[in-house]
Amino acid sequence: MRIWLDADGCPNDVRDCVFKASLRTQVPVVLVADRWVRLPAHPHLQMIVVNQGFNAADDYIADNATPDDLVVTDDIPLAHRCVTKNVSTVSRRGVEFDSGNIGERLATRDLMEGLRGAGMVTGGPASYGVLDKKKFAETFDRVLTRLLLKARKKAES
Repeated sequence: MRIWLDADGCPNDVRDCVFKASLRTQVPVVLVADRWVRLPAHPHLQMIVVNQGFNAADDYIADNATPDDLVVTDDIPLAHRCVTKNVSTVSRRGVEFDSGNIGERLATRDLMEGLRGAGMVTGGPASYGVLDKKKFAETFDRVLTRLLLKARKKAES
């Protein structure tokens, strides 16, 4: 089991929460980005720097994450690819993506991208705030706990 962190543009609060959980649970964290991200001294962290091509970090995560893993990303197409592979996926704002909500999220994302491209909508998501941090921590902990219990049961059988 690993935690995959889409590290491009990831808020420090999210990284800190993931790092603390990794220390507590000893689950390895793989950060993937198109540039080096400064990391604390931590026994379970691995940094993967991919080429700076379009979606290179997303492709790496989607190609390597397994159903035993947990992916943290705000990238809806990446979340869709992960959910399709039965990989647990959580947004930085605390949304757990699953087969019941990812289609709607992808359609909304595509619609908004089209509207922005046509100049009909400007701006993007709201700033990352205290409530986002709290919701992420709660959702991340719940999903991580579920995966750890699943791994324990699998190991016992």
